[in-house]
Amino acid sequence: MAEDAWNLRDPARVALAYTEDSSWRNRAEFFSGRAAIVAFLTRKWETERDYRLIKGLHAFHGACIAVRFRYEWRDAAGQWWRSYGNENWEFDGHGLMKRREASINDTAIAEADRRFFWDAPGPRPAHVPGLPETPF
Repeated sequence: MAEDAWNLRDPARVALAYTEDSSWRNRAEFFSGRAAIVAFLTRKWETERDYRLIKGLHAFHGACIAVRFRYEWRDAAGQWWRSYGNENWEFDGHGLMKRREASINDTAIAEADRRFFWDAPGPRPAHVPGLPETPF
């Protein structure tokens, strides 16, 4: 569900999955609260154009989940990028995410090397496989 919501690229909708005071670390940015989440995601998807994301569960214990992900996007100059990362999520008793920490690395790719093709914005279709076992 998180992957689908992010692929819809609706910051206000995505923010509803987080507590009012949710604490985030995204790369080197630190912020908290739904309004800050909406502002961050709005800025992110204005910069990361044609964004398509695939997430995969890595591990979970109690109210904590570790996720790995990849996404592809292009910048304003038309350069395509593939971003790799890991997230740690912590949930409250109501199932809302109260903490999100994301570590992300980007690598420039040629348009011919893109792997994620589906109509966007929108969820990844069922016929498009999830993350492969190989790291790249």
